[in-house]
Amino acid sequence: MTDTQTSPDTTAEKDAPPAVELPWADVHVEHHKMLRLAPLQTDRNTGGRPLRFVEFGYAERNSKEKSLMRMAIKLPGQRVRKEQNQLDVWVDHTTKRVHFGPDSGLQIEPMNRGIGRYMAAQGINWAKKRWPTYTVDGMDLNNKDALNEDTRLRRDHFLRVHGFDVVYADAQHLKGSVKEVQVGDLLGDWNSEKLQIVEILEAAQMLQQAEQNLAEQEVKLKKQEDKVSKFKREDAGLRFTITCLVAFAVFQAGLLIWIATHR
Repeated sequence: MTDTQTSPDTTAEKDAPPAVELPWADVHVEHHKMLRLAPLQTDRNTGGRPLRFVEFGYAERNSKEKSLMRMAIKLPGQRVRKEQNQLDVWVDHTTKRVHFGPDSGLQIEPMNRGIGRYMAAQGINWAKKRWPTYTVDGMDLNNKDALNEDTRLRRDHFLRVHGFDVVYADAQHLKGSVKEVQVGDLLGDWNSEKLQIVEILEAAQMLQQAEQNLAEQEVKLKKQEDKVSKFKREDAGLRFTITCLVAFAVFQAGLLIWIATHR
């Protein structure tokens, strides 16, 4: 009989508790809103920030044991990676705990436009209205975000403005974590100067106004084209007149020379 050696990693995998399979894996967003990303000055880290419109979608699921709010941002005309622009808020009613996912962190495209704060605010406000006494799980922060100081500061600011407490276990600010907090202590605000919700009627009015502006521009363009055509006709007439005058002057000069030489 052969004695099969078991590696420490294999033993750990056997001893580890099985992963809890979460429900609603196939849930997709069902409700949609249009968001307006205000035009902002170019950022030295994230580049240009022109006026843009994106779609915010969400879905809710509830059972006796769990609740879920799933959110996603869709960028018209642009594809993003599967893990980007996604945020889940999971609620466990048995333990009275709340967890934000995915575990890899909130990855937003485009960055620095207010989208991340808006999505987090929607999830926070959803949970605060229903379960303010529940506890939000603490978590370790991704070390790679701390390699760039600007990225780390932006991440920490994002968390703190929503009421999370960011702490570090080292002076280099590499080993960061977020402490547990009650849902009711979180802040569901976002920067309304960067991002605004566009209601259906507002969108219709914007389209109507854009169509009116386009029609007005077409009228102005037609008038300008008529003026250009008129100037072209006048220019052609002037050129013909000038050509005739030059020809007549040359003829007169030639005639005078001929008369002077044949006396």
